[in-house]
Amino acid sequence: MAGSQTAADVLAADGPQSRDLFEKFEPLIQERDRLLGTGVRDPFAIVMDEVKSPTEAVIQGKDTILLGTYNYMGMTFDPDVIQAGVDALKEFGSGTTGSRVLNGTYVGHKDVEAALCEFYGMGHAMVFSTGYQANLGIVSTLAGKGDYVILDADSHASIYDGCFLGNADIVRFRHNNVEDLEKRLGRLPPEAGKLVVLEGVYSMLGDIAPLDKMVTVAKKFGAMVLVDEAHSMGFFGEHGRGVAEAQGVLDQVDFVIGTFSKSVGTVGGFCVSNHPKTEFLRLVCRPYTFTASLPPSVVATAATSIRKLMHAGNKRAHLWENSKRLHKGLRDLGFRLATEEPESAILAVLLDDQEQAVRMWQALLEEGLYVNMARPPATPAGIYLLRCSLCAEHSAEQVEQILGMFESAGKATGAIG
Repeated sequence: MAGSQTAADVLAADGPQSRDLFEKFEPLIQERDRLLGTGVRDPFAIVMDEVKSPTEAVIQGKDTILLGTYNYMGMTFDPDVIQAGVDALKEFGSGTTGSRVLNGTYVGHKDVEAALCEFYGMGHAMVFSTGYQANLGIVSTLAGKGDYVILDADSHASIYDGCFLGNADIVRFRHNNVEDLEKRLGRLPPEAGKLVVLEGVYSMLGDIAPLDKMVTVAKKFGAMVLVDEAHSMGFFGEHGRGVAEAQGVLDQVDFVIGTFSKSVGTVGGFCVSNHPKTEFLRLVCRPYTFTASLPPSVVATAATSIRKLMHAGNKRAHLWENSKRLHKGLRDLGFRLATEEPESAILAVLLDDQEQAVRMWQALLEEGLYVNMARPPATPAGIYLLRCSLCAEHSAEQVEQILGMFESAGKATGAIG
């Protein structure tokens, strides 16, 4: 063999050439390179050097107000929550090294499921390692080949992925459109298995679903209903159970999906239900059965947080005050928001295009404010926005600071006059 050429080199030169598997990403790679070439920072590569509280961090040496963390109820630094995690870490170690159906169920896992049952007033709870896995697992297990999943076109990626994993037929209806939901349900075979999947709060625009009307329509056609309350647990409804509770239809919902990574302040996902066969799902739900369970310290923090959220009426009220004040202030400054009124703790500031959105995002970061920049496909086509996620721990003074930062950044970038 000539020179230092190896057998692999010969095969590579003479054999068939496979298509580069990264080729399909080339347009996105080039777009990103062009954007970063203008000198802006990467909005999707921020590192928190230090986190001081639910509302403050240090980013590249600068004190920064956090307005993009989903830490809605500010539970991440709650002393009782932290102590529960420390105690469990010392008593049970750092992890389970196993699945829930084998060696991965400790007393803490049953306790957090009991806390969820108490919180929602339901008979069954299953805890997953992430909220994504909760949707992936429950949707894919309930709806398989020959079944239909009827979902909002703006549904979260985990819901779509659950449909793909279960191989169910996907039927989309226009975002928050009750009439379109009814029309599409009416076209399906009456005898077919049907699962209607809805979200209480949609995470990109911060708008809420008309669950009271949609659940009624779904039941009219004999469909099961699953509601993802990831962005509404903790502060919607009298007991913080979500939009379904606030709109009076929680007792008609078959499955509620949620996450610990938002209002609860840690990581994990769950499904709660009153369906008598729910427990059987533990044996047939692949993302539950074949995944290592959450560490004991995590489930201990979650259980403590959930029980405290049952009595968090004052926090809920303050969070709504923050949302109303920031929404009004931004509109008064001349910004365009996705909703006419504040519908949740998420406020989406709409920008003209990606360049303006990134420049505005960077200007805010330089002012000392962190928000999320979002673009398609995470957002609906053609929509570029800055997503603000308020926290119950934001003070009134911080909200005023935030408005001042938006005014300064908006004028500097031309987003407002």
